[in-house]
Amino acid sequence: MERLEIRVIKIRGKCPVFSPGDRIVVEGAEVNLDETDAICTHAFASLLPYIVALRKGIKPSELGLGRGEKAYVQCLDPGPPYTDGGTVIFEITVVRDEAEEGVEDSKGGS
Repeated sequence: MERLEIRVIKIRGKCPVFSPGDRIVVEGAEVNLDETDAICTHAFASLLPYIVALRKGIKPSELGLGRGEKAYVQCLDPGPPYTDGGTVIFEITVVRDEAEEGVEDSKGGS
């Protein structure tokens, strides 16, 4: 099962939900609430299309979301001077299950 760790790396303006360093953990199709600090509907709307794509193995660079193995997405709240809130920058890391990697490796080998 693919595990995504989504971490808040920067906040422009002010966010009433997140603080730098907060994270959201997604395992398969579920948000792991025990390991998640907070969830915001505005932010989740921005993250959701990329969560699915990254879980399916599409590289961040193919999505235009990063140059390496990490993807970067921001909340849709533009912040000042347009709103009283702020935009949050998230770093998304795909964490592969080592047990599943071993199974995948053994499928193609002979």
